[in-house]
Amino acid sequence: MAPQMAPLETYAITLPVRDYTPRHFLLEVDGKTATITLNRPDRKNPLTFQSYAELRDLFRALQFDTEVKTIVITGAGGNFCSGGDVFEIIEPLLSRDMPGLLQFTTMTGELVKAMRACPQPIVAAIDGICVGAGAIIAMASDLRVGTAGAKVAFLFNRVGLAGCDMGACAILPRIIGQGRASELLYTGRVMSGEEAERWGFFNRLAEADSVLAEARKLADSLSAGPTFANSMTKRMLHMEWDMSVDQAIEAEAMAQAVCMKTEDYTRAFNAFAAKQKPVFEGN
Repeated sequence: MAPQMAPLETYAITLPVRDYTPRHFLLEVDGKTATITLNRPDRKNPLTFQSYAELRDLFRALQFDTEVKTIVITGAGGNFCSGGDVFEIIEPLLSRDMPGLLQFTTMTGELVKAMRACPQPIVAAIDGICVGAGAIIAMASDLRVGTAGAKVAFLFNRVGLAGCDMGACAILPRIIGQGRASELLYTGRVMSGEEAERWGFFNRLAEADSVLAEARKLADSLSAGPTFANSMTKRMLHMEWDMSVDQAIEAEAMAQAVCMKTEDYTRAFNAFAAKQKPVFEGN
């Protein structure tokens, strides 16, 4: 009988997250922006069972952290993420039975669900290798700043797996279109940085030595905006996938009415009337 997978770890992350020290990646909170850095540069920042679980639990905690208004995720050493570690994930999975495999694939999907559920916009800063689960993390982010030298690949097909991993078949077509997503998921080929920007996967390109700074600049600009309204925008962007156009219009009417009761809405009017720039406070 194949060995059972040991219970996956969970991480008790208390608020505020600025006081939490991760075990499997780096975390820095500067002002209202949290930066997560995948930090195994010698291996191009692969994921392990433990880093998957800790990332999942961190994003779950961030749902309730009122201090953090935006999130940046990046990789150390000139690469974003090389996906699941060959010897720490892929090899052990070969000996797992079906329930153990489903336990793992469910856990990886929970990371994407946690990223989508946290109200803060997530900005990915991407250079170098961004493949497999790394490409999924980039895909699950709300905005992506990349470099011309980035190499993005959803390479599950190349290792004998389906392209439908961690929500790729649902999310990627909505970013770059059905035909382009189909090509990447069927072939597992590399999408260059310039192609990624042209296809809309990257929102913009930056130089390798400034990509993280550009991502943080974008994140800081969002943090300085009406952050309650930003979180409402993120929520509606995800919720409206499952709505008809008429349902979406009705839902947005309710969402906008809620935002009109915020102090930031009043601040914006008062600033406009005084010919000044509004200073938002997120309430």
